[in-house]
Amino acid sequence: KVLCYEDMVLKIEPEASGFFENIAMLRWLRGKLPVPEVLWAMTEGCFQYLLMSRVRGRMACDDTYTADPDALAQLLADALKTLWAVDITDCPRHHLLSEDLAEAKERIARNLVDIDDVQPDTFGPGGFENPQALLTWLEDHQPPLEPVLSHGDFCLPNVFFENGRLSGFIDLGGCGVSDKWRDIALCYRSLRDNISGHYAACPRPDFDPDILFEKLGMAPNWEKIRYYILLDELF
Repeated sequence: KVLCYEDMVLKIEPEASGFFENIAMLRWLRGKLPVPEVLWAMTEGCFQYLLMSRVRGRMACDDTYTADPDALAQLLADALKTLWAVDITDCPRHHLLSEDLAEAKERIARNLVDIDDVQPDTFGPGGFENPQALLTWLEDHQPPLEPVLSHGDFCLPNVFFENGRLSGFIDLGGCGVSDKWRDIALCYRSLRDNISGHYAACPRPDFDPDILFEKLGMAPNWEKIRYYILLDELF
């Protein structure tokens, strides 16, 4: 459950490993990025409780922003660059690809991969036979790391803007040092799907999500983009 109050958010989840690591990461990020402030945290019984300050502004997927995709792409590019500008020298968390693949293997073993909530061509004709086949491919095609501070789940609902500027990041459980293309891949997919009508009420079929790379001032690395989108299918 997530309970939203005027100035605070209370997140209640089943107890899981990494809870206090997430809190330490949020505290490390304070003063470096606009993130929620940890006000109170505890575990009791089978649940963990995290009370945080509430981020102001609107989600990047709000109609206010999807109505102007070109401007939204610029805001998202600026938000990515803000992440990358953070000094990662003493970052308390590093997301190694080997650890992600090990976790994906465990999720497959526990039958936790929802194959109905994936991109249309991931499984089946023209795609992978099953999650295990995808995992094997991911293990055999690990790309070199370009380390930056990564959000970990850079999707439009997790990025907030206010008055034309970045106002906050939320859902930072996967934040840490990782490959810069991980965030780019998930940002690209989320931008494409929100503007194309997969989520948005008013699709704009003429919008080209590749404009994100123009705003970033860099050429797309399609191999890495595909890799990290496919990796995310197992989570």
